[in-house]
Amino acid sequence: MPVSHTHYLPLTPVVFGILFVVVAGLLILIQLKVLRYAYMRLGLSSQGAFLLLLGSLIGSYFNIPVAMIPGQHVTGQIVHMFGMDYVIPHVDAWPGTVIAVNVGGAVIPVLMSTYLLLRYGVWLSAAIATAIVAAVIHALANPVPGLGIAVPIFAPALITSITAFLLSRYYAPQIAYIAGSMGTLIGADLTNLDKIGGLGAPIASIGGAGTFDGIFVTGILAVLLASITSPGPAPRMR
Repeated sequence: MPVSHTHYLPLTPVVFGILFVVVAGLLILIQLKVLRYAYMRLGLSSQGAFLLLLGSLIGSYFNIPVAMIPGQHVTGQIVHMFGMDYVIPHVDAWPGTVIAVNVGGAVIPVLMSTYLLLRYGVWLSAAIATAIVAAVIHALANPVPGLGIAVPIFAPALITSITAFLLSRYYAPQIAYIAGSMGTLIGADLTNLDKIGGLGAPIASIGGAGTFDGIFVTGILAVLLASITSPGPAPRMR
């Protein structure tokens, strides 16, 4: 399997460029210490925040193949769904759909969520929030021929913000990041794997095209929630 074919931008260059400008703006605010307390609430230094945002954006280009399921596929198109343009990679002579894990939309969020859980111990609240987000996102997820599973870009962030504030205002940023990331991955991608084979998608990327933008926006939301709640780093729960 030509691994290089699994690496592609999940969004069109224009949309990806907009996200890059947003990240650049946040990084400038970080360096100016405008968002210093926000990232302290998330347990990150300015360097850690830089790596998280930039790593998630650049990592969206890379997909790690983990399996292949048989089926026909559609390649070389751009699908318009929920107001976003998603890229279907051009692939020649592949026997089916490659199941892959996106670095920026799955690997990094899982690692960051694990860090937040271990550091702050918000296990119960995060589990409840993740279950709620996953259930709602699963209901909103739309199987798209040639692409995979897509969700509205702002749905994870909106659902997550309400749920996180209801469960714990002080730990809302941590819960928002965990539930938004994990809930979207579970509700959109993992619980719909049985539908992938009939969509003709050359690559079905968990956390990639169709869901990456929602997960990425949720990460930014967590920072914004941190900036409007009580300043200073959140204590670890015992």
